[in-house]
Amino acid sequence: MLDAGRRMRNIRFNLLVSKTMAHEHAQNRLGITIILNVVITIAQIIGGIISGSLALISDALHNLSDSLAVGLAYMADRLGKREKTSKSTFGFERAEILAAFINALVLVAISFYLMVEAIKRYFDPQVIDFRWMLWLGVLGIAANGFSVFLLHADQHRNLNIKAAYLHLIGDALTSVAVVVGALCIWQWDWYWIDPTVTLLISFYLLFHTYKLLKESTDILMQFAPSNISVPEVARRLTELDMVARVYHIHIWRLTDHTVHFEAHVVLNNDLQLSETKQINQQLAEILREEFEIQHITLKFEFLE
Repeated sequence: MLDAGRRMRNIRFNLLVSKTMAHEHAQNRLGITIILNVVITIAQIIGGIISGSLALISDALHNLSDSLAVGLAYMADRLGKREKTSKSTFGFERAEILAAFINALVLVAISFYLMVEAIKRYFDPQVIDFRWMLWLGVLGIAANGFSVFLLHADQHRNLNIKAAYLHLIGDALTSVAVVVGALCIWQWDWYWIDPTVTLLISFYLLFHTYKLLKESTDILMQFAPSNISVPEVARRLTELDMVARVYHIHIWRLTDHTVHFEAHVVLNNDLQLSETKQINQQLAEILREEFEIQHITLKFEFLE
């Protein structure tokens, strides 16, 4: 029996070490990805100013937004390990949501600025050095492609890394658009392609930023998740024989993947506190299995 117990402890220890090492490797890969994105952003901004390419600058700002997104994933990964305190009773998980909200507002402003500048370019075309645009676009494809490769293995570990992974795929695609634009300028002197690519990137940024802004706002306002209907939850819980009704329901998200629930449960019979344990377990199982709610607080009442 002692040997069996020792083996179980060793297995749990090895699993813990394995998870810790996987976590550290993922953080290292996120760190490398941030550095790559910052370097390519600086290079593309400089190249865009020298070449006169607004599309290159817009791609650089898109890269910058994704650097922030990956940075948020990195910080959230680190903050998630910090212990809760008597003051921060929920920990620091919501810092990523606040940062995402600020990031989204900045991206909206950048997108509209780029759209205005692109429209101006249609009326006042400028000669563009396609070589800077071409080679820095190729560099963007290479850097973002390598970043996607780094995060591919960790994309399913949590939603944060998944979001960063998808951002980087989008970055690679916008760099492809810049390269195509440079080739068009080189072959046919289509200088109008530069503001056109800029508008496409701006619309792409706005499309994804809207979803980010809406979701982060919903979480900060403590709205119920869109996939959970409060009346449906109440109806399902009252299907239990002992439950008369459920009211004062609150459903909110602490982060994008952590859902909290609290409610008052009115019982048909006047039970002792110890007798409500089984009912509590049944209700909690319904909420977890059918509605994917993780944190549950129930208050039991009996009204004659």
